[in-house]
Amino acid sequence: MRVIVVGGGVVGTMHAWQAVERGHEVVQIEREAEARGASLRNFGQIWVSGRAGGEELDTALRARELWEGIGERVPGLGFRAIGSLTPVRGAREYAVAEAAVARPDAAARGYALVTAAEAREINPALRGAFEAALWCERDAAVEPRTAQLHLREALRASGRYTFLPGREVREVVGEGAVRDDHGDVHRGDAVVLATGAWLSGLVRELVPDLPVRRVRLQMMQTVPLGEPLTTSVADADSFRYYPAYKSAALDELNAGQAQTPIAAAHKMQLLMVQRRDGGLTIGDTHEYEHPFAFDTLEDPYEHLTEVVESLLGRPLPKVRHRWAGVYAQCTDTTRVVHRQQVGDGVWLVTGPGGRGMTCSPAIAETTANELGW
Repeated sequence: MRVIVVGGGVVGTMHAWQAVERGHEVVQIEREAEARGASLRNFGQIWVSGRAGGEELDTALRARELWEGIGERVPGLGFRAIGSLTPVRGAREYAVAEAAVARPDAAARGYALVTAAEAREINPALRGAFEAALWCERDAAVEPRTAQLHLREALRASGRYTFLPGREVREVVGEGAVRDDHGDVHRGDAVVLATGAWLSGLVRELVPDLPVRRVRLQMMQTVPLGEPLTTSVADADSFRYYPAYKSAALDELNAGQAQTPIAAAHKMQLLMVQRRDGGLTIGDTHEYEHPFAFDTLEDPYEHLTEVVESLLGRPLPKVRHRWAGVYAQCTDTTRVVHRQQVGDGVWLVTGPGGRGMTCSPAIAETTANELGW
């Protein structure tokens, strides 16, 4: 079988990986010289802890298993089974963490409620003031800026993989066939359009009423911390954002303890991961209304800095990068991804939202199984 994958981000690359693993030939086409979208502009978190139960959690857990196996074969991914800590302060935040640990699926997530002293044994860099923390053993991390590069190196070694950058696919021209903006036609037994947040052009022509929206976020990265941050770190605002934490305790938190005005205005939470070079990737905001702003705002960064410093108990290292990114999310946010046949032998796979980095290996595996690769 010959598979054409359109899109060089993590979802497209994982579809290429699944096809090559199953013995097929793959041509992967990317409109940029390298992928430049949400697949690079993220935390690199394999984030199990906040996922909704059912299909979403099952997908995240399967993806976590696949990431670990791929990481063993592709060391350049920088896969690290580091877990995560969410420090809590006050009775309301503590109650939400308690409710999470009481979930029927808490063991599958690796949840535990730990004291502040126990949290500091797990992550000594957390010297700030907090009373307890929600620990999630199943969370992990990879290096988002270089993951696709290393995956492609491994794919090339198979002898059945070709990467074609700098080509935008413009048209479906027949069963399992697309034409790019160079005029070249690429034919296969299957075409997967994994175009991320690029929802105009060909995607709009194929699915005018696509139930997917674009979401913009702001993030930043520091110079090296100077010590290990041994886990991912979230703050209690993440309880308000992720579906796993829905409970009566969360309702009470929302009713009785407001977010800061800046966090509320920008729909913020803290997520923080240390990169292999020692720097910290920190975010984020959420913007849903189009047209998106073209500039980044400083107030959210100041808020994140205050939160991080309160948890680390020390000044934040110098910020060396700030950026905005856009990802595609199903308008029905309970759906893991939008997967649709849009032509003879042509499928569109998009809209995983902030789950893209986490869930991409399992999303691609499901596509491969459903298409009978």
